[in-house]
Amino acid sequence: MTIIIFIFLLLLSLIGSADQDAFVGVNIGTALSDMPNPTQTVILLKSQNIRHVRLYDADRAMLFALANTGIHVTVSVPNQQLLGIAQSNTTAANWVSRNILPYIGTTNITAISVGTEVLTTTPNTAPILVSALKNIHSALISAKLDSQIKVSTAHSSSIILDSFPPSQAFFNRTLEPVMISLLEFLQSTGSYLMLNVYPYYDYTRSNGAIPLDYALFRPLSPDKEAIDLNTLLHYTNVFDAVVDAAYFAMMYLNYTNIPVVVTESGWPSKGDASEPDANADNANTYNSNLIKHVLNNTGTPKHPGVATSTYIYELYNEDLKAGSTSEKNWGLFNPDGSPVYVLHLTDSGSVLANDTTDRTFCVAKDGADVKMLQAALDWACGPGKVNCSMMLQGQPCYEPDTVAAHATYAFNAYYHRMGMADGTCDFNAVATVTTTDPSSGDCTFLGSDGGNGTFTNGTSLAPSTNSTTSGSLSLCNSIWFFDLAQAIVLFAVFL
Repeated sequence: MTIIIFIFLLLLSLIGSADQDAFVGVNIGTALSDMPNPTQTVILLKSQNIRHVRLYDADRAMLFALANTGIHVTVSVPNQQLLGIAQSNTTAANWVSRNILPYIGTTNITAISVGTEVLTTTPNTAPILVSALKNIHSALISAKLDSQIKVSTAHSSSIILDSFPPSQAFFNRTLEPVMISLLEFLQSTGSYLMLNVYPYYDYTRSNGAIPLDYALFRPLSPDKEAIDLNTLLHYTNVFDAVVDAAYFAMMYLNYTNIPVVVTESGWPSKGDASEPDANADNANTYNSNLIKHVLNNTGTPKHPGVATSTYIYELYNEDLKAGSTSEKNWGLFNPDGSPVYVLHLTDSGSVLANDTTDRTFCVAKDGADVKMLQAALDWACGPGKVNCSMMLQGQPCYEPDTVAAHATYAFNAYYHRMGMADGTCDFNAVATVTTTDPSSGDCTFLGSDGGNGTFTNGTSLAPSTNSTTSGSLSLCNSIWFFDLAQAIVLFAVFL
């Protein structure tokens, strides 16, 4: 029985979806002349598998629309309300009572940002900032929500001075008393430092000192990587350097265990004539690379493998924002829900594969273990009921005759057969969603404009038994595999 249960769990794991250590969320601004209603916005969020959002207020309609979705929500206390909340526990309790309590139990509120970039936009309120955080936290304690909802405040990265090399970074000296008090609060409550990181501005203000490739996460040759000579850490992008600068600045004040969450990051897709690098291609490159960087749990040179959860700025273009053209064009989507550009994503699961025409595909991950791919391929062509006859010798999808190519066809067929549902493109972590059509020649994949591909609901043939790549199962073995799966299910029924 132990062996059968083990095999049954192994079969389930082939289509299970792996948990991410970090997440990519989005900010939702509302300065649009044609703002979609909350229900439309939530439909868009769900279609893109966005599981984390940050609001700049605590909008009643939006919070109700997010109910029962499971989406993690960060709400914000507007800057203009900080003074009253900082001066009165009653005012803070009333804010929580009005803006949090009505939604608990249905809407998954997980954090409150008490103000946004307060220290740089309204520095006169700096002395009362931590009092406001403490009063909101006290109100949460009274409501027994302090373990569920974290309290922090979002900062501009400009509060960090001398940010490269990161090991020399420190917080603006005039803000040190506030930062020490804030970091003490974050540490004692188990919260995190919220930081807005904009490599676009670092790049445009550097007068050519920062290469565009370095800002966009593009691959750099080793001789072009930035080296922190104090630590000998190599930096390949601005984002990691800024995040590590925050960690070193906290270390300078003797705080070493407070994580950083990036509450805003992105790149504008359009700019004025004086902003040539604000364009759709660069925005696509930055955000696509950022998403992959975060969800691959790459981490930073100082904290390798410890990925930094990040909210992209932002969901929609905001045409009513003041300022330059670039200020209005940070969004991933237009108000009608169409993508401003289609992200070039692989290895991101289904998060923000933002093609609302459903042109997404499930493919084998680059570098995936061949034996794991073969096992997943065998499952797809057996219990998964994918028609793999198109991959037989002489058929349109036989070439290239590799496990990875055949697995990609089978994975994609299964993914579309299951309606592209969450978790159906994982196959024990050897598959990933992409917006790049893998069709070639006469081999047309499901989801492609070229056609609908081929699949049936019945038992189907295994990949070619003449494959030159080792590890293929014969038709007989595939049928045995399928029969075993059925036997296990039947066995479980009689337990």
